[in-house]
Amino acid sequence: MDVPLVSNPPAVMRQVWNHLFFLHWIDQAERLQSLLPRGLTLDCYDGKAYVGIVGFLMDSVRPVGLPAVPWLSYFRELNVRLYVRDHAGRPGIYFLSLDCDRTIAVWIARAFFSLPYQQASMSFGATTEDFTLNCRRWGMNKGQANYAWRPVSIPKASAPGTLEFHLLERYRFFTERHGILQEGRVSHAPYEASQALFSKWSALPLAWNGLPIPNRPPDLAHYCRGVSVEAHALAPVRP
Repeated sequence: MDVPLVSNPPAVMRQVWNHLFFLHWIDQAERLQSLLPRGLTLDCYDGKAYVGIVGFLMDSVRPVGLPAVPWLSYFRELNVRLYVRDHAGRPGIYFLSLDCDRTIAVWIARAFFSLPYQQASMSFGATTEDFTLNCRRWGMNKGQANYAWRPVSIPKASAPGTLEFHLLERYRFFTERHGILQEGRVSHAPYEASQALFSKWSALPLAWNGLPIPNRPPDLAHYCRGVSVEAHALAPVRP
């Protein structure tokens, strides 16, 4: 697993990711590998492949040098992700889907970052230590995924070599643009994550991506209060 790189291209966006939850299930490696584009392979941990659902608030999203604006910079997101490596062994994330409740953000992410964003209706709620996030899709893959959770341990950064580090500390994502594999990078401080207890959870977003819904609760559940992020320009994967 890598850490933020000093050789990153210039930052093009700044944003804050707040109140993140991470749910993970062990899944069949062969099935997950079949969802990846050419040039990517699953990055397993102790021989096990994981699929994740991550929900959070996107705050203060804006291009570098510009202020945040209400009609673009604040929205909710729920994504489904796989953990991968490219041909050179560089680790990253491959998104199966990203749901968002801000139409212009969906358009920008699709147009400029080639990410599979989907329009959804979403809501978020918070008390002192209890949080909720709901995501509703319409159309062919309709349905609502509801989450309610609270942190139940002291937040801390993951130690290198642990499963938590393998899943959380990823600073590169891959996508295809006009048939060419691309990478995008982000820079942020390590997540200080707590274990999380969920009173409501849903694996429905896996079904939105053609995966079976597990017949068990998540194998891992974490929460992070937030990180400040710089996003760097998309670029072709290096040979």
